[in-house]
Amino acid sequence: MKHSYLAHRVAALKPSGIRKFFDIVATMKDVISLGIGEPDFITPDPILRAGIASLQAGETHYTSNLGVMELRQQVALYMIDRYGVSYDPATEVLITVGVSEALYLAMTAILNPGEEVLVPSPCFVAYPAEVILAGGTPIEIPTYAEHGFMPQPDDLEAAITPRTKAILIGYPNNPTGAVATRESLLEVARIALDHDLIVISDELYDQLIYDVKHVNFPALPDMWKRTILLGGFSKNYAMTGWRIGFACAPASILQGLARVHQFTIMSAPTTAQAAALAALREGSESVEEMRQEYDRRRRLIVNGLNELGLSTFEPHGAFYAFPSVAASGMDEETFAQKLLEEQRVAVVPGTAFGSGGEGHVRCSYATAYEKIEEALHRMENFMRRYG
Repeated sequence: MKHSYLAHRVAALKPSGIRKFFDIVATMKDVISLGIGEPDFITPDPILRAGIASLQAGETHYTSNLGVMELRQQVALYMIDRYGVSYDPATEVLITVGVSEALYLAMTAILNPGEEVLVPSPCFVAYPAEVILAGGTPIEIPTYAEHGFMPQPDDLEAAITPRTKAILIGYPNNPTGAVATRESLLEVARIALDHDLIVISDELYDQLIYDVKHVNFPALPDMWKRTILLGGFSKNYAMTGWRIGFACAPASILQGLARVHQFTIMSAPTTAQAAALAALREGSESVEEMRQEYDRRRRLIVNGLNELGLSTFEPHGAFYAFPSVAASGMDEETFAQKLLEEQRVAVVPGTAFGSGGEGHVRCSYATAYEKIEEALHRMENFMRRYG
């Protein structure tokens, strides 16, 4: 074959650094995984029952392209009750196949070929990839622990060119656990206004917050009209396998996402929509129970890592710790590889999440408390040898 049949932008995409690592983990025994960013809880019972009842009632057909109206209304109610932000469920809320589809739709709907998106990093692995797949160019803006993993205004300003179309942010952050301050987000808002940019704000972990308050980006002054808000159920409600999320935006923008969704997906899974409706109506108590348990694990892992000399930025959201591995004398790839081989503990190299992750690894505490204790014990043995 003379040449590849794949599109250049697809052929050039690097495989996910997370997936590559866990393909190795899958071949090993007795591994404690601090790697996969997935709740270890089963979906709460009221949500399960709603999904089952939907199936038993014969609700096995397509819904409206935008999603079941009752669910869109409930999403709109959630946004107004929690953040004081108003969306019309008829034209400004779209139910998607997880937040991953919502991200794909946002990029595909707004980007012309060659337009640029500023992406603070470290970030979720799909951010740069989705920009590329939509024909755009991701411009990574490294962030650092000393700044709370917030993008610095000067760095954002310096990266803007005539081709810049949007800023893509995700707080609470995967992989760092950072929660953006109001002051930091107001700077992002100012830059978006000054340069007429769209902001895509991924707020998937908005209920998994510890000791601080989550700031909803479209609730900031003048930001509603230029923000695409991404949200969902996977992490807050332990519903990763249900594949259900949403996007909210002004009607003039959302119609673009809906058009792509209509021709690509048709509609989000009907059963998952019924479960998501139950999550919003009946899930808050379960979310709080899970949040408290994550907080207990968070304190264990952050204190444990710091005691091992692996200096760890304090995460205030999501369920990730992001320690520096400098004390080991290794880079992040070598550290993760040796820790896995010698102690059977799996962590993810920080560079899987972009250049801003250099010198760090991601440790997920979405796993049992006792397993985290054992992982820290094994890491202590490791650091005795190398630290």
